[in-house]
Amino acid sequence: MIKIYHNPRCSKSREGFSLLENSGKDFEVIKYLDEPISEAKLKEIISLLGIKPIDLVRKGEAIWKSDYKTKELTDDEVVKAMTKHPKLIERPIVINGKKAVIGRPSSIILDII
Repeated sequence: MIKIYHNPRCSKSREGFSLLENSGKDFEVIKYLDEPISEAKLKEIISLLGIKPIDLVRKGEAIWKSDYKTKELTDDEVVKAMTKHPKLIERPIVINGKKAVIGRPSSIILDII
């Protein structure tokens, strides 16, 4: 089943949600700000995306700038930061089986559904 890690307050995430809704395919919505993602799950998602943990961080967020930007962090420390502060996670993330994308732009979601 297709999954979308979604933040309804984010316009890009809403675009991705709408695209999935209009696709007619069944999908599961995970509101990751309400249902925190475990470190293990986040590492699994990062692996599916084929990126480094730092590439999933929203570097413009105030908490990143104030608490992490100037530090040298390991991959595990970046994952811990995103687990502790889920709003640091780029969105939306769409997963379909063994394929995953960050839906920015939302049209990239079409590549995996």
